[in-house]
Amino acid sequence: MLAGATVPFFGGAAVAEPGSNADALFAAGKFEQAGRAYEEILRKEPENLRAARQRGYVGLLSNRFTEAEKYFKVALRLAPADKETNWLLGDCYIRQDKFALSVPCWQAAGEEAYATWFAAVRGNPYEIHGDTGRVPFLRMDPSVQVQASVNGGPLKRFSFYTGAPWLGVSAAVAKEAGLKSVYKQKTEFENGFVWMYFGMLDSFKIGGIEVRNVPVGWSEPAGADVPPQTDDGLIGTWFFYHLLTTFDYAGRSLILRRRTSEAARKARAGSKPLPMWLALEHYVHSQGSFAGSTDSGPRVVGVNLGGNSEIIAGLRGKTAEQLGIRSDYDREIGTFGSSHPAVVYPCYPNEVRLGDAVAKGVYCYNNPNQKPNVPWPYGTGFDTIGWFSHCFWKPYNVTLDFTEMRLYIARGKATG
Repeated sequence: MLAGATVPFFGGAAVAEPGSNADALFAAGKFEQAGRAYEEILRKEPENLRAARQRGYVGLLSNRFTEAEKYFKVALRLAPADKETNWLLGDCYIRQDKFALSVPCWQAAGEEAYATWFAAVRGNPYEIHGDTGRVPFLRMDPSVQVQASVNGGPLKRFSFYTGAPWLGVSAAVAKEAGLKSVYKQKTEFENGFVWMYFGMLDSFKIGGIEVRNVPVGWSEPAGADVPPQTDDGLIGTWFFYHLLTTFDYAGRSLILRRRTSEAARKARAGSKPLPMWLALEHYVHSQGSFAGSTDSGPRVVGVNLGGNSEIIAGLRGKTAEQLGIRSDYDREIGTFGSSHPAVVYPCYPNEVRLGDAVAKGVYCYNNPNQKPNVPWPYGTGFDTIGWFSHCFWKPYNVTLDFTEMRLYIARGKATG
């Protein structure tokens, strides 16, 4: 995410009291109940900025765009310069490929990179050709790798990760494909800085699916050496949410489908639907649980498909302590979270569960310094007790349906 800065509310608009029932419901992941509570606040206080913005956010989490836009526009009438509302409405527009409409929102939110990038989009973005693309995994670890063609060139090696937003390519691939940047910026990454470039890709072909006119990013180190790249690029959530995507870990393949009712029926065969929410452009969430001496019960959890990790899942804040999950605090592990250094500790839940998918007595991370709830612009603003990671998915196939906002997970390889 290109983070903006938090600013005070403008125009003297009222705000919902922190700790209100609506905010408590939202923080706990009871989004539909929170939405009704925010509506009740607005009936009594029609100029309550926070209630209007949060009600829009509830709609956006489930890709209910008309609903989200309605309340964000109410919030903007109350405070036209409010950065958070503009940011969320900008996200709402880009999820619908309404890039031109998003530009004023990104400008008001202080996101110059996004404003310039999306203003440069011409024609129909994410134009899909073909019905199904199925590509085998070249490898499973340390991260999944598949092959795809950039601008009609030779096949390149791509990893994927729902913890990343856009489609990214290496600087070498960008040069080979003749990409031109419309904006560049210097940004912090791990222990150094990189130059980020933003442009448009004519064609990205993966299996039998070709997607044309795709926003793309690439980077190069800013004055520091970096290890040689093992991937030619990274496929992020923006690309996947334009398709019906099955991450078939058990069958060692990635399946991309043009989303139709028949394709959706086949993809979810034998699976029970789980709720799915999308926050801050690209962070996928569902409902899962962790158990030690006590069980968390169904709670909102992060869903990290792809990426690079040896763990089954991770826990945030005091979750492990509260659930009585054993952690080895004398075995400190240095890692990176959101491209920044982090210290985590091995922990061993009795069980982690996502729907009918279960792992028992497994190796996980405990990150006691990572808060379960971080407000915008650096977090979602709701509680997430942990996340499910790369190794959890290996016995399963997982389908993300961004139209119905449902996640389907089934043991074994995909049959649809």
